[in-house]
Amino acid sequence: MRKIEFSKMVASGNDFVLIDRFKTRLPLEKNQISKLAKEVCQRKHSIGADGLLLIEPSKKADFKLRIFNPDGSEVDMCGNGSRCAALYAAQNNIGSRGKKVIETLAGNLFAQVKKEKVKIKMTRPKDIRLRFSLDVDGNTYNVNYINTGVPHVVCFVQSLDKISVGEMGRAIRYHSEFQPQGTNANFVEVLSKGHIKLRTYERGVEEETLACGTGCVASGIITTYDMQNRINTGRHKVRVSTKGGETLSVYFKVIKDKTIDEVFLEGKAKLVYEGKLSK
Repeated sequence: MRKIEFSKMVASGNDFVLIDRFKTRLPLEKNQISKLAKEVCQRKHSIGADGLLLIEPSKKADFKLRIFNPDGSEVDMCGNGSRCAALYAAQNNIGSRGKKVIETLAGNLFAQVKKEKVKIKMTRPKDIRLRFSLDVDGNTYNVNYINTGVPHVVCFVQSLDKISVGEMGRAIRYHSEFQPQGTNANFVEVLSKGHIKLRTYERGVEEETLACGTGCVASGIITTYDMQNRINTGRHKVRVSTKGGETLSVYFKVIKDKTIDEVFLEGKAKLVYEGKLSK
């Protein structure tokens, strides 16, 4: 029986199984890794996690990060997963000593690690659609859409505690409007200017998670648009309180042509434990 070394990492309640392929050999075939992700992410029957992270050598960055959901699907990027990977790389002397460059399917990310706090520069958002009607289970909702490395719908609500995130999130995630890839679904309550509360139904995990990094970024950006779909130029900061209890910070800059750039996500990450998986 083979032993696979792993690390259990957590960022804002998002937990991940991380395997370092600099020192651990694994099958290269994607279908085998997808099968492994399904197995190790099962709660109660295995380690349990919101995703599987693989750190691999890269020719154009400090390391390459591959991200697999519990359903076995590989995604382009993950905000909190990237922060966990950056912390692991810093603790294990992978790559440069300063800012880490992370290769992902969504492009290169840049991370700065200061003790347990990790600030990561995200990819530039795209495909923004503001305030359009969406019919969900016989009701019409005013929603927004943005891709922050992966697709997100952002819906504003009066009280998060009264929302069935599982039921409504699942309906939005599989809505015909967003097929074939589907979407993540975010529900946002505005607490004050520059401070929101967020709950997210994650595609691939197929349930509500305690936090979602790309969802925090998506919701933070959409929140800054006014009722006329305008957004002020300059630098913005939005605090995002998650179900996991931590408040993350989202930073971004709006250029004169309304292009959004220099997007950052900042919060704590930690190593929970290390172990060996029997395969």
